[in-house]
Amino acid sequence: MEKEVLFKKRIQDLARYAYNRNIVTFTDFLDLNELHILNNLNLRDAGVTCRLFGGYEMSERQIAAFFPDALSDINDNYIDSWKFPIICLEIVPLSPKFAEPLNHRDYLGALLNLGIERSVLGDILIKEQSAFIFCRHHMESFILENCTRIRHTQVMARSIPQFAQLITPEFEEITGTVASIRLDSVIGLAFKTSRSSMIGLIEGGKVFVNGKMVTSNGYHLKSRDIISVRGHGKFQFCDILSETKKGRSRVQVNRYI
Repeated sequence: MEKEVLFKKRIQDLARYAYNRNIVTFTDFLDLNELHILNNLNLRDAGVTCRLFGGYEMSERQIAAFFPDALSDINDNYIDSWKFPIICLEIVPLSPKFAEPLNHRDYLGALLNLGIERSVLGDILIKEQSAFIFCRHHMESFILENCTRIRHTQVMARSIPQFAQLITPEFEEITGTVASIRLDSVIGLAFKTSRSSMIGLIEGGKVFVNGKMVTSNGYHLKSRDIISVRGHGKFQFCDILSETKKGRSRVQVNRYI
Protein backbone atom coordinates (compact mmCIF):
# COMPACT_ATOMS: atom_id res chain seq x y z
CA MET A 1 0.00 0.00 0.00
CA GLU A 2 2.85 2.39 0.84
CA LYS A 3 4.48 1.66 -2.52
CA GLU A 4 1.20 2.47 -4.30
CA VAL A 5 0.85 5.77 -2.41
CA LEU A 6 4.41 6.78 -3.33
CA PHE A 7 3.82 5.85 -6.97
CA LYS A 8 0.63 7.95 -7.15
CA LYS A 9 2.49 10.89 -5.62
CA ARG A 10 5.28 10.56 -8.18
CA ILE A 11 2.75 10.50 -11.04
CA GLN A 12 0.93 13.53 -9.65
CA ASP A 13 4.23 15.40 -9.25
CA LEU A 14 5.19 14.71 -12.88
CA ALA A 15 1.76 15.80 -14.09
CA ARG A 16 1.89 18.97 -11.99
CA TYR A 17 5.42 19.78 -13.20
CA ALA A 18 4.34 19.34 -16.84
CA TYR A 19 1.38 21.68 -16.33
CA ASN A 20 3.23 24.35 -14.34
CA ARG A 21 6.30 24.46 -16.61
CA ASN A 22 4.40 23.86 -19.85
CA ILE A 23 6.74 21.02 -20.83
CA VAL A 24 6.42 17.28 -21.50
CA THR A 25 7.48 14.96 -18.66
CA PHE A 26 8.10 11.21 -18.70
CA THR A 27 8.07 8.32 -16.27
CA ASP A 28 10.41 5.36 -16.47
CA PHE A 29 9.01 2.08 -17.81
CA LEU A 30 5.91 1.08 -15.86
CA ASP A 31 4.96 -2.51 -15.07
CA LEU A 32 1.43 -3.93 -15.24
CA ASN A 33 0.49 -2.97 -11.67
CA GLU A 34 1.74 0.59 -12.17
CA LEU A 35 -0.11 0.90 -15.49
CA HIS A 36 -3.28 -0.26 -13.76
CA ILE A 37 -2.89 2.41 -11.08
CA LEU A 38 -2.13 5.07 -13.69
CA ASN A 39 -5.16 4.11 -15.80
CA ASN A 40 -7.40 4.67 -12.78
CA LEU A 41 -6.11 8.17 -12.02
CA ASN A 42 -8.02 11.19 -13.35
CA LEU A 43 -5.22 13.29 -14.78
CA ARG A 44 -7.46 15.50 -16.89
CA ASP A 45 -8.22 17.48 -13.75
CA ALA A 46 -4.47 18.13 -13.48
CA GLY A 47 -4.49 19.83 -16.88
CA VAL A 48 -2.47 17.19 -18.73
CA THR A 49 -3.00 14.49 -21.32
CA CYS A 50 -1.30 11.13 -20.74
CA ARG A 51 0.05 8.94 -23.54
CA LEU A 52 1.75 5.53 -23.23
CA PHE A 53 4.40 3.92 -25.42
CA GLY A 54 6.85 1.08 -24.95
CA GLY A 55 8.82 1.11 -28.20
CA TYR A 56 6.50 -0.97 -30.36
CA GLU A 57 2.81 -1.66 -30.79
CA MET A 58 1.25 -3.66 -27.94
CA SER A 59 4.32 -3.51 -25.70
CA GLU A 60 3.76 -4.58 -22.09
CA ARG A 61 6.12 -2.30 -20.17
CA GLN A 62 5.46 1.30 -21.18
CA ILE A 63 6.58 4.85 -20.48
CA ALA A 64 3.94 7.46 -19.67
CA ALA A 65 4.26 10.96 -21.13
CA PHE A 66 2.35 13.92 -19.69
CA PHE A 67 1.47 16.68 -22.16
CA PRO A 68 0.18 19.97 -20.73
CA ASP A 69 -3.14 21.00 -22.24
CA ALA A 70 -1.59 24.24 -23.48
CA LEU A 71 0.47 22.18 -25.93
CA SER A 72 -1.96 19.40 -26.81
CA ASP A 73 -4.84 21.82 -27.46
CA ILE A 74 -2.82 23.81 -29.99
CA ASN A 75 -2.15 20.81 -32.22
CA ASP A 76 -3.39 17.34 -31.41
CA ASN A 77 -0.87 15.88 -33.89
CA TYR A 78 1.84 17.26 -31.62
CA ILE A 79 1.25 14.39 -29.19
CA ASP A 80 1.30 11.67 -31.85
CA SER A 81 4.57 12.91 -33.32
CA TRP A 82 6.40 13.30 -30.00
CA LYS A 83 9.54 11.21 -29.59
CA PHE A 84 9.62 9.13 -26.42
CA PRO A 85 13.03 8.71 -24.70
CA ILE A 86 13.27 5.07 -25.79
CA ILE A 87 15.99 3.33 -27.77
CA CYS A 88 16.23 -0.26 -28.97
CA LEU A 89 19.37 -2.38 -28.81
CA GLU A 90 19.92 -5.75 -30.42
CA ILE A 91 22.13 -8.22 -28.56
CA VAL A 92 23.70 -10.87 -30.78
CA PRO A 93 26.29 -13.64 -30.15
CA LEU A 94 29.82 -13.06 -31.43
CA SER A 95 29.98 -16.70 -32.54
CA PRO A 96 26.45 -17.87 -33.43
CA LYS A 97 27.68 -21.42 -34.07
CA PHE A 98 28.75 -21.84 -30.43
CA ALA A 99 26.06 -19.74 -28.76
CA GLU A 100 23.88 -21.21 -25.99
CA PRO A 101 20.09 -21.11 -26.25
CA LEU A 102 19.17 -18.05 -24.19
CA ASN A 103 15.81 -16.98 -22.78
CA HIS A 104 14.22 -13.80 -21.42
CA ARG A 105 15.48 -14.46 -17.89
CA ASP A 106 19.07 -14.87 -19.12
CA TYR A 107 19.10 -11.49 -20.89
CA LEU A 108 17.32 -9.66 -18.08
CA GLY A 109 19.56 -11.20 -15.42
CA ALA A 110 22.71 -10.20 -17.28
CA LEU A 111 21.53 -6.58 -17.56
CA LEU A 112 20.48 -6.36 -13.90
CA ASN A 113 23.85 -7.83 -12.87
CA LEU A 114 25.47 -4.80 -14.53
CA GLY A 115 23.70 -2.66 -11.92
CA ILE A 116 20.94 -1.46 -14.24
CA GLU A 117 17.59 -0.75 -12.57
CA ARG A 118 14.58 -2.63 -13.93
CA SER A 119 12.62 0.61 -14.30
CA VAL A 120 14.86 1.86 -17.14
CA LEU A 121 14.36 -1.37 -19.13
CA GLY A 122 11.28 -2.12 -21.19
CA ASP A 123 10.28 -5.31 -22.95
CA ILE A 124 12.80 -7.90 -24.14
CA LEU A 125 11.86 -9.65 -27.38
CA ILE A 126 13.70 -12.87 -28.29
CA LYS A 127 14.24 -13.55 -31.99
CA GLU A 128 16.10 -16.82 -32.66
CA GLN A 129 19.69 -16.17 -31.46
CA SER A 130 19.30 -12.47 -30.71
CA ALA A 131 17.28 -10.26 -28.41
CA PHE A 132 15.85 -6.76 -28.80
CA ILE A 133 16.09 -4.70 -25.62
CA PHE A 134 14.02 -1.55 -25.15
CA CYS A 135 15.45 0.93 -22.65
CA ARG A 136 15.64 4.59 -21.67
CA HIS A 137 17.82 6.49 -24.12
CA HIS A 138 20.42 7.50 -21.52
CA MET A 139 21.34 3.82 -20.98
CA GLU A 140 22.44 3.29 -24.58
CA SER A 141 26.18 3.93 -24.20
CA PHE A 142 26.46 1.99 -20.95
CA ILE A 143 24.82 -1.13 -22.36
CA LEU A 144 26.77 -0.95 -25.63
CA GLU A 145 30.04 -0.83 -23.68
CA ASN A 146 29.30 -3.26 -20.86
CA CYS A 147 26.95 -5.95 -22.19
CA THR A 148 29.53 -8.45 -23.47
CA ARG A 149 28.37 -11.78 -22.03
CA ILE A 150 25.05 -13.55 -21.48
CA ARG A 151 25.68 -16.62 -19.33
CA HIS A 152 28.67 -18.24 -21.07
CA THR A 153 28.02 -16.70 -24.49
CA GLN A 154 30.10 -13.75 -25.70
CA VAL A 155 27.79 -11.12 -27.18
CA MET A 156 27.79 -7.63 -28.62
CA ALA A 157 25.09 -4.96 -28.51
CA ARG A 158 24.20 -2.61 -31.34
CA SER A 159 21.68 0.19 -31.80
CA ILE A 160 18.61 -0.29 -34.00
CA PRO A 161 17.44 2.93 -35.72
CA GLN A 162 13.79 3.38 -36.72
CA PHE A 163 12.95 0.42 -34.48
CA ALA A 164 9.24 1.22 -34.06
CA GLN A 165 8.65 0.30 -37.71
CA LEU A 166 10.98 -2.72 -37.70
CA ILE A 167 10.35 -4.58 -34.44
CA THR A 168 7.25 -6.69 -34.08
CA PRO A 169 6.65 -9.50 -31.59
CA GLU A 170 6.22 -13.08 -32.77
CA PHE A 171 3.08 -14.97 -31.83
CA GLU A 172 1.41 -18.35 -32.05
CA GLU A 173 -2.03 -18.35 -33.65
CA ILE A 174 -4.46 -20.43 -31.58
CA THR A 175 -8.04 -21.28 -32.51
CA GLY A 176 -10.62 -23.24 -30.54
CA THR A 177 -14.11 -23.18 -29.15
CA VAL A 178 -15.31 -21.65 -25.89
CA ALA A 179 -18.73 -21.65 -24.23
CA SER A 180 -18.68 -17.83 -24.12
CA ILE A 181 -16.25 -14.93 -24.51
CA ARG A 182 -15.64 -14.83 -20.78
CA LEU A 183 -12.17 -13.92 -19.59
CA ASP A 184 -11.56 -17.25 -17.81
CA SER A 185 -12.66 -19.31 -20.83
CA VAL A 186 -10.48 -17.46 -23.33
CA ILE A 187 -7.44 -17.51 -21.02
CA GLY A 188 -7.89 -21.26 -20.65
CA LEU A 189 -7.83 -21.61 -24.43
CA ALA A 190 -4.81 -19.33 -24.88
CA PHE A 191 -2.68 -21.20 -22.35
CA LYS A 192 -4.14 -24.62 -23.14
CA THR A 193 -5.40 -25.31 -19.64
CA SER A 194 -8.73 -25.59 -17.86
CA ARG A 195 -10.93 -22.58 -17.24
CA SER A 196 -11.12 -23.38 -13.52
CA SER A 197 -7.33 -23.27 -13.13
CA MET A 198 -7.34 -19.63 -14.27
CA ILE A 199 -9.89 -18.44 -11.73
CA GLY A 200 -7.34 -18.08 -8.93
CA LEU A 201 -5.07 -15.96 -11.13
CA ILE A 202 -7.92 -13.65 -12.11
CA GLU A 203 -9.25 -13.23 -8.57
CA GLY A 204 -5.68 -12.84 -7.30
CA GLY A 205 -5.11 -9.70 -9.40
CA LYS A 206 -2.65 -11.26 -11.83
CA VAL A 207 -4.65 -10.69 -15.02
CA PHE A 208 -4.67 -7.39 -16.92
CA VAL A 209 -6.76 -6.39 -19.93
CA ASN A 210 -5.32 -3.46 -21.89
CA GLY A 211 -3.22 -2.50 -18.87
CA LYS A 212 -6.10 -2.59 -16.36
CA MET A 213 -6.40 -5.24 -13.68
CA VAL A 214 -9.54 -7.35 -14.07
CA THR A 215 -10.66 -9.57 -11.19
CA SER A 216 -14.01 -10.73 -12.60
CA ASN A 217 -13.99 -14.19 -14.19
CA GLY A 218 -17.00 -13.28 -16.31
CA TYR A 219 -15.45 -10.16 -17.85
CA HIS A 220 -16.53 -10.10 -21.52
CA LEU A 221 -13.63 -9.61 -23.93
CA LYS A 222 -13.75 -7.44 -27.05
CA SER A 223 -11.92 -7.84 -30.34
CA ARG A 224 -8.23 -6.73 -30.17
CA ASP A 225 -8.09 -6.73 -26.36
CA ILE A 226 -4.59 -7.45 -25.02
CA ILE A 227 -4.56 -9.83 -22.05
CA SER A 228 -1.48 -10.23 -19.83
CA VAL A 229 -1.29 -12.98 -17.22
CA ARG A 230 1.57 -12.66 -14.77
CA GLY A 231 3.83 -15.69 -14.84
CA HIS A 232 2.20 -17.07 -18.00
CA GLY A 233 2.52 -14.55 -20.80
CA LYS A 234 0.42 -12.33 -23.03
CA PHE A 235 -2.03 -12.75 -25.90
CA GLN A 236 -4.45 -10.79 -28.05
CA PHE A 237 -8.07 -11.81 -28.40
CA CYS A 238 -8.70 -11.46 -32.14
CA ASP A 239 -12.33 -12.22 -32.83
CA ILE A 240 -15.16 -14.73 -33.00
CA LEU A 241 -14.70 -16.79 -36.17
CA SER A 242 -17.99 -18.67 -36.15
CA GLU A 243 -20.67 -20.29 -34.01
CA THR A 244 -21.02 -24.08 -33.65
CA LYS A 245 -24.31 -25.94 -33.83
CA LYS A 246 -24.16 -26.38 -30.06
CA GLY A 247 -23.93 -22.63 -29.51
CA ARG A 248 -20.21 -22.48 -28.71
CA SER A 249 -18.01 -19.75 -30.18
CA ARG A 250 -15.01 -20.58 -32.33
CA VAL A 251 -12.42 -17.90 -31.62
CA GLN A 252 -8.86 -16.94 -32.48
CA VAL A 253 -6.19 -15.64 -30.12
CA ASN A 254 -2.60 -14.68 -30.87
CA ARG A 255 -0.30 -15.74 -28.05
CA TYR A 256 3.02 -13.91 -27.90
CA ILE A 257 6.11 -16.10 -27.94
